[in-house]
Amino acid sequence: MKLSEKEIEQIALGASLLGTGGGGDPHVGKLMALQAVKKHGPVDLIKVEDVPDDALVVPAAMMGAPTVLVEKIPNGNEFIKAFEELGSFLGKKVFATFPIEAGGVNSMIPIAVAANLGLPIVDCDGMGRAFPELQMVTFHLFGETASPMVLADEKGNSVILNAISNKWAENLARNLVVEMGGEAMISIYSLTGKQLKRAAIRNILSYSAEIGKLIMETQASKKDTTEQLINKIKGFKLFKGKITDILRKTTSGFNFGTAKIDGIEENKGDHFSIEFQNENLIAKKDDCVLASVPDLICILDLETATPITTEALKYGRRVTVIGIPCDEKWRTEKGIETVGPRYFGYDIDYVPVEKLIEGGVSK
Repeated sequence: MKLSEKEIEQIALGASLLGTGGGGDPHVGKLMALQAVKKHGPVDLIKVEDVPDDALVVPAAMMGAPTVLVEKIPNGNEFIKAFEELGSFLGKKVFATFPIEAGGVNSMIPIAVAANLGLPIVDCDGMGRAFPELQMVTFHLFGETASPMVLADEKGNSVILNAISNKWAENLARNLVVEMGGEAMISIYSLTGKQLKRAAIRNILSYSAEIGKLIMETQASKKDTTEQLINKIKGFKLFKGKITDILRKTTSGFNFGTAKIDGIEENKGDHFSIEFQNENLIAKKDDCVLASVPDLICILDLETATPITTEALKYGRRVTVIGIPCDEKWRTEKGIETVGPRYFGYDIDYVPVEKLIEGGVSK
C-alpha cells in the first residue's frame, strides 16, 4: 500500500481521534507530510511482519507541549536532522521508520521523514493512542530502551542523549525541550525488526485511515457520523454537552488543564469534566469517573464528529465525549503501573471503560 495525499488526509483525521486530544495539531503535521509526498512521491506502507528481524527501524516524533506548536511551527529540517543523526550514531543503515504514537502531528512526521529519505513506513506504533511521556510506550513494557536518542530544534541545535532508564530519558529530554522553546523533534527507541514484532501495536496507520475515511464519507452523506464511528471503533458514548469553561496552562513542557461541560439533550442537567496532560486522562460526570487512562477519552464536535485536540477546546463548543477500550498491552500490571490513573496522581484504581458502562456507572 502507498500513502498518497488521500491516505494522508484520512490518517491525519483518524489519528487525531486516537490521539485522545494530544499528539499535536494534526493540521501542521499534515501539511508537512503532504509537502514531502508532493515533492518526493508516495510512501510505501509495509506490515510489521515484512520487516527483517535484523533490520534497524527508528521512529520519528515531536516532543513537547501541543499548545507551543500552534505558534512555533517546525521548519522541516529538524526532524530529518534528528533521524539522520541517530542513524549515524548507531552506525547502521535505517531500514524504515514508524510513528511512536497515534495522534496529531506525531502520526504525520514519520510520513514526512519517510518521503524525504526514501524509506518505507511500518504500519504500527508504540501506544495505539497518544501519551505524554517517553516511557509510556509498549516498547518500555517489553524492556526496550529509549536511549540513545536525539533531540533537534529549528535553530539547528541537536543533542545525543544516553540515559540510565526510560524515565530518566523522559526527565532529561523534557528539560532540554523546555530550553529549546517548548517543543523539539526526536528520534528514539531504535529497534530491530524482531523487537518491533514483539512489542509494537500493529496496523495503526491503516486503522487510522479507515477511521478518517468513515468520518469523511458520513459527513459528506449527512449521516449520523458519531453513531457509525462508535460502532466502528467499538466505543461508548459518555456525554453530550456544551463546553462552559477551560482551564489550561503550559508548564514543564506539558499542556495541563480541565474542560468543564454542561449537559444537553439526554444529558441536560448533568455536569461533566475532563482533566488532561497533553492527552485526556480522566472523565467524570459530576463526581463519578466514567473513563480513565489508559482507555481513550475522545472529544468530538457534536455536529461533524471531527476530533478536537486539547489546545483547540473552546468555550461554547458543543461536543460529544466517547470512551474507547485501550490495547490489551496496557491492561497488564506493568501497563497500569506505567500509564494508569495513579501514575498521574489520581487516587483511583483503573477500571476498564466497558465495565463502567456495563455496571451502569455512566447512566
